Amino acid sequence: MFPFVGPAYPIVYSGSTERFNINHYILPIFNVLGEVSFVAQKKINIISILSTPFEENAYVAHLPDYTDCLIVDPGMEPEKIIDYLERRGLTPVAILITHGHSDHIAGNEALKNRWPECHLVIGAAEAPKLTDPRLNLSAMFGLSLISPPADVTLEDGEIYTAAGIRMQVRVIAGHSSGHVVYLIEDCDPMTVFVGDVIFSGSIGRTDFPDGDFNQLAEGIRKILYTLPDSTILLPGHGPSTTVGEEKRSNPFVRRAS
Repeated sequence: MFPFVGPAYPIVYSGSTERFNINHYILPIFNVLGEVSFVAQKKINIISILSTPFEENAYVAHLPDYTDCLIVDPGMEPEKIIDYLERRGLTPVAILITHGHSDHIAGNEALKNRWPECHLVIGAAEAPKLTDPRLNLSAMFGLSLISPPADVTLEDGEIYTAAGIRMQVRVIAGHSSGHVVYLIEDCDPMTVFVGDVIFSGSIGRTDFPDGDFNQLAEGIRKILYTLPDSTILLPGHGPSTTVGEEKRSNPFVRRAS
């Protein structure tokens, strides 16, 4: 069991050629790089690149015919992301971080070294975790991981646009005290990079020093569960899901109050 996810976390393995029909909207296709290609949504293409040892999903998003792209939560194998971008001729203009735990920020330094002009973006309350191994939980594994500092910090409700993609930033605390999600409204269906807030059939752990189950459940109900049921949730671990599916079946937070 990986230390950053809840007890019901479903493990996804890289390298498989098996095709899973996760839901009506997304069909992941696994290849030898651990990449997961999503069926193109209206106006945006998204790929997930799986990083071990925490089976963490990093995402690359770009508009059709754009070479600028976004990266979300680069994990502990940034070379996979770099290889993918170089093979596709893509240039990252922003690295979006949902929260400062080490499995979501470990690739920041390598990506910033390769593309120094790429902005590192994170919620304001999470920014201290980037440069503090104790706060980003790497110290407990003896890693002492330090990321470059943030170039851009965001507050709840702000709009952030990069690579032509407009996102609303919302804070959902509980797994990490300043955790943010990035909501893309200008695609069909709506899509949210949710980090470790919620998984398919599970939620993020709340037993870390700044965790709080009540905060997490409240944020899920008030922010995520009020979105259309068709809204795609792209989590930091495991397969994609939708708001409707989680409202119906998530055993931890089942429906809006």
